[in-house]
Amino acid sequence: MKTVMPKQIAGNERKWFVVDAEGQNLGRLATLIATVIRGKNRVDFSPHVDNGDYVIVLNADKIAVTGNKEEDKFYRTHSGYMGGLNEKKLSTMRVKKPAEILRLAVIGMLPKNRQRSGMVSRLKLETGTTHQYEAQKPQPLI
Repeated sequence: MKTVMPKQIAGNERKWFVVDAEGQNLGRLATLIATVIRGKNRVDFSPHVDNGDYVIVLNADKIAVTGNKEEDKFYRTHSGYMGGLNEKKLSTMRVKKPAEILRLAVIGMLPKNRQRSGMVSRLKLETGTTHQYEAQKPQPLI
């Protein structure tokens, strides 16, 4: 019996999906998006081949969080220098960079390897209800 290895698909063979994030829970939507971007929803999934699809997220600024996360959740970055820790609350991130909340949640659910940057580039976040990818004929994800 032969083992069939999947091949890397070309960019024009990837599917496009669109999802409306208004009122959706942050973590649950991020796991769904990460699964599609990575390609785990495909029958020919293989961890070493990047065969994921494109995902367009509309209303990325209107994502919902549960509990006290609006004030308790922090996003931390460090410059590498002493005293270089930078902390931002989720409530301030929602004001300054509303789409960044969902992008960071999806990035955290992707594998930490060379394929990650290619996967993240297939995530298209829009803060409104319209997008510029109508020519690709995206299908609804949910």
